Parts: sequence; C-alpha cells; structure tokens
Amino acid sequence: MRALITGMNGFAGSHLADFLLTQPGMQLFGAGIGATANIAHVIERVTFTLGDLTDARFCEMLLAQTQPTHIFHLAGQAFAPVSWQDPWTTLEINLRAQVNVLHAAARMQSAARILVIGSMDEYGRIEPRDLPIAEETPLRPDSPYAVSKIAQDFLGLQYFLSHQLNVVRARPSNHIGPRQNEQFVTSNFAKQIAEIENGAREPVLRVGNLDAQRDFTDARDMARAYFLALERGAPGEVYNIGSERAVTIQSVVELLLRQSHVAIRVEQDPARLRPSDTPTLICNAAKFRAQTGWTPTIPLEQSLRDILNYWRNQVKGNKE
Repeated sequence: MRALITGMNGFAGSHLADFLLTQPGMQLFGAGIGATANIAHVIERVTFTLGDLTDARFCEMLLAQTQPTHIFHLAGQAFAPVSWQDPWTTLEINLRAQVNVLHAAARMQSAARILVIGSMDEYGRIEPRDLPIAEETPLRPDSPYAVSKIAQDFLGLQYFLSHQLNVVRARPSNHIGPRQNEQFVTSNFAKQIAEIENGAREPVLRVGNLDAQRDFTDARDMARAYFLALERGAPGEVYNIGSERAVTIQSVVELLLRQSHVAIRVEQDPARLRPSDTPTLICNAAKFRAQTGWTPTIPLEQSLRDILNYWRNQVKGNKE
C-alpha cells in the first residue's frame, strides 16, 4: 500500500499516520503546510512534503511523485467559528484543495481509492425528529464551514460519477484527542485547566454554551474508521461515522474538572457563544458499521484524560 495523507501534520492526519504505520508493508506519504510538531515522532518513517494543496501544480506533482494507492484527503480549514469571521477563506481553502486533489487524480486516470472527508455539520439545523442523524437526513447547513463540507462531499460524488474515481465519502462526528488545536472545545477546556494547575491563569474555566449535545469520537478510533472506509467502503457511497452517543458540553466540563488537581470555578464567556449552535448532534452510523464492522473502542473518559495529560505536558514544557 502506498498511502498519501493530505494534512498529515494536522490533528486528525497525525493520528491517521500513527495508525497506518501499523499496517504491514506500508509506504506512507504526507503533505501539508505549517508546523510538523504533530508528526515529529514519525517523521523518519514517512515521506513528508511541505506544500499548499490549493496550488494545482503542487497537487499534480505530489500525486505524480507518490503514485498512491490510497488517498486520505484531510487538509483544510476545520474550525467552524472561523468561517463566520471570514467565510470566503474557508470556502476557498476547502473547495480549491478538494478540486485540485480530485482533478489531478482524474487527469492521471488514477485507480487510487480516495477518501473525501465531510462533516456531521453538513446536516446543520437538525430537528428532534431527525435524530439520530442518518445519511438520508436533509442537509440544512447553518455555517459557511458546513457549506464548504457539503461542497467537498458533492465534489467527491461528482468525480465518482463523471470520472469513475474510486471516491468514498465520510461524514464524521466531532473527533477529539491529544494534539487537537486549542480552538476546539475539549482541547480548549483541557488547556485552561492545565494552565490553572500550573499557576499560569486564575482558577476560572471560561466556557460557552454548555447545553449543546455532541457526538464525540476519539481521533484514534476515527483514524481506524478512515482506513476501513477505504478498505471496505463502496465507492460513491457516503457514510456517517461516530460514537452514536450524544453528551452535553456540561458533562464534558464535569468529567475534566473531576481530574483537576485544584478547585476551579466555571464562568460563561459571551464571546464563546456562536451565531448559530445546533442543540443536538447524534450520529446514526449503522450503515458504516454494517459495511466495515467498525465500532469505537476508546471511552470518552479516557479521551478526556489523554487530552488533559497532553496539555499538562505542553504547559509544563512551555514554562520550562
């Protein structure tokens, strides 16, 4: 297997690299922009190229040089709130990179299996009657980010239909774990707690909407799911992937605080409230489970413990 991960040096990409390197005979290639700290522990075992996937010439060069049998397209702007501040940048990055990867593969008449990553955010404004969310649930995007993920999703379908590329589409739930950017909710809370424990900030945890319910899946379980999506998923199909369990952000805060070494007060910060925040997202992953046999194995409590310990190490290292 010759696998290419775009965005390998990102959060999800680094965990996917960890998993793929456990597969026999793996030749692993990666590409992305920015820092490579997330893959420092595997950099000697992969071929990583710094480059911008929104550059069509770079994409063509990358695919020509790597000749992948499997392409995992994870590169992109992944933080929904940023899309409210600068909608076009999110749309441009996510769509242009997706088009470039697919178009380069089509021009090469590639037989590679290609994973296109959408998001549960594509479903947007969910009504109680829609839960749990199946693949047939209407798409009602309520952020520019969600629109960009729908476009990526449907570009994958279009290139399957018009160019016969072996595209499998995934709509993952919120995934969490060590190395995730502090912009994301569980990572942000864990970093605040680690800084409080270290004396770097006052003992107050700043939070947004604690009533929202989300379907959280550990990134290490999700990495295994992405691999199975290409190994066993049917080209042209779309699959929801998630834990099929909704938990409130309030319960996430409580689980993290139980692990804290100090007493911490919780305060809502109006700046952390979003213009649009779907009350409940819970995934129906029955189609994916039936196709691949995948089930998540890492409980939420372990994920949160690992995230908190990651940030404790980061904060300690920064202080030293």
